[in-house]
Amino acid sequence: MNSPAKEGLFKGGLGVLIIFCYCLFYPAIVSALTPEEKINIKVYREASPSVVNITTTTLIRDFFSIYPQRGAGSGSIIDPRGYILTNYHVVEGAQQITVTMFDGRKYPAVFVGADPDNDIAIIKIKPDRPLKPLKLGDSDTLQVGQKVFAIGNPFGLNSTLTTGIISALGRPLTTEEGRVIENVIQTDAPINPGNSGGPLLNTSGEMIGINTAIFTPSGGNIGIGFAIPVNTAKELIPDLIKYGKVRRPWLGIVGVPLWPDLARALRIPVEEGILVSEVIRGSPADKAGIRGGSIPVEISGTIVYLGGDIIVEINNRKVTSMEEIKKAIKGLREGSRVKVVVMRGDRLLKLSVEVMLR
Repeated sequence: MNSPAKEGLFKGGLGVLIIFCYCLFYPAIVSALTPEEKINIKVYREASPSVVNITTTTLIRDFFSIYPQRGAGSGSIIDPRGYILTNYHVVEGAQQITVTMFDGRKYPAVFVGADPDNDIAIIKIKPDRPLKPLKLGDSDTLQVGQKVFAIGNPFGLNSTLTTGIISALGRPLTTEEGRVIENVIQTDAPINPGNSGGPLLNTSGEMIGINTAIFTPSGGNIGIGFAIPVNTAKELIPDLIKYGKVRRPWLGIVGVPLWPDLARALRIPVEEGILVSEVIRGSPADKAGIRGGSIPVEISGTIVYLGGDIIVEINNRKVTSMEEIKKAIKGLREGSRVKVVVMRGDRLLKLSVEVMLR
C-alpha cells in the first residue's frame, strides 16, 4: 500500500510530466493549423467580443387578448459608448430590447433610430465600461469569390461563426413589406434565424455587410443569404444617431405617373411624366414656383387634382414615377440645386429647385 507521501510525490511528478509534454508538443499543435484556419481563428477572436445577442418582446393584439411575442437577432457594436447596429426588422415594434454581450453581461437597450427602406436600425445600451467596436470596412471593393465570415446567434446559439464566399454583388432584395433594397451582397456563408443584424466580415475582421435575409423554401439555410453593404450603413449611421431617422432630399410634391392613355384622355401634350397633384406649402417645389392642380378627379380610386404642372425631367433625366424622382435627387446635400423641366399648359419651363433634407 502506497504511503500518502509516495502518493503525493507520484501525483506531483505526473503533473510535472503533463506540463512538460504540453510545453513540448503545443508549438507543434499550433503549427499544425493551416494558414486558412489561423485566419478563421484570428477573425473570430478579434470580432466576436463586438457581436451581441439581441432579444425583444413585442406585444401582439388579437381578437381575444394582448400577449407578448419574443424575437431574437444579432447586432454589432459600432461605438464604445454603446451604440449597436442591427436590422430594423429585428427591433421593429419592440416594447423591450435586451442585449447580451459576448461574456454574458446583459443590458437593457433603447431604440435610437431606423431606416426601414434599408432595414437598418441603431439601438443603445449604457455599458459599465467602454466597449470594443467592430472595424467598418469598405464594401465598394468587394469581389465575387472573396472569403467572408458571419458571426451571430442562429437559433439562440451565441457567438456562432460560419464561413463562405461572396456569391454575387449588386442584388436587389425585396423585403416582406415590399421595399426594395439595392446593391445587396449575396453569400453562401450559412445564415439562419437569429443571424439577422449580425456582421458579415472580411479576412481582416472588418464588417463589410449586415446579414439581413436568406432565401429558403424550408426555413433553414440552403446557401443563399443576403447582407446589406456596410457602406450603405456608414452613410446612414450619423443621421440615425443624431435625428433618429435618415434625412433625404425632398421636393415636396404629391404626384401621379402619367401614361399615354391618360395623356390622350386629358389632352396633355406629353405622354410621360409626373402629374403634380399637390405642392406642399413651404417645400422646395413651392418656393421654386411648381404648381399643383385644382380640378379633382378620381383615378384608380384615388382623388387627383389636375391642371397643375407635369414634371418631365430632373437634371436632364426623364422621370416617369415618384421612385425615379427619388433616385434623381438621391444623395444631394441640403442647399443643392436641381434643374426641373415641367410642362405647364403647352409650354416647357425650366425651373431651379433648391433641395431640402427632411
